[in-house]
Amino acid sequence: MENPVIILGAQAVGTAALDAFLSNEVVVYCLLDDDKTLQNSELLDVPVMGNTDDAELLKLLGKKCEVFVATEDTASRRSLTQMLRTEYEAVPVNAIHQRASVSEHATLGHGNYIGPNAVVAATATLGDGCLVGANAVVEAKATLADYVQLGSGALVGAGVTVGESAFIGAGAVVVAGVKIGDKARVGAGSVVVADVAKGQTVFGNPAAKV
Repeated sequence: MENPVIILGAQAVGTAALDAFLSNEVVVYCLLDDDKTLQNSELLDVPVMGNTDDAELLKLLGKKCEVFVATEDTASRRSLTQMLRTEYEAVPVNAIHQRASVSEHATLGHGNYIGPNAVVAATATLGDGCLVGANAVVEAKATLADYVQLGSGALVGAGVTVGESAFIGAGAVVVAGVKIGDKARVGAGSVVVADVAKGQTVFGNPAAKV
């Protein structure tokens, strides 16, 4: 990546994304965050400047700067991404940690974060805006829709389908072929052996509806 990056969000996701870019020796120009207490500070020696909709800084996007959306809330990530596309014709780049293993035969959308030691196997597919935590694994032919979040160490088995904005907690295992519905939530450490309906929360081994 030749251009420097502006990161929207300077909290947990922003810190992880910043670390991913720095691991690849990508220059991060600044971070933006709406929390006034974070502004005019530094994160890993990179300045945290204005709000996430700072027009003066965002006008750099395009030929001079790339952008990554790293706000905590899924709805916020979605709305900021839409704003960038509409107002600045900018598409967020992927933040892939240098120690992650992403097959050249995997398919990735835009604005995804893939943490250290995470694995995305050949023929796996990620949509836009997914967060794949450290040590998480997405096996062959698994599909993650837009804005899916995988906690650290989560395992998504071969052929699994994970719906839009679903959350799979740290250390959870979704066995091969299972379907996880949109906005479903899988508790940390759970083992999912059956399909999970849209909007449902499951927990345990085997995972059951909460």
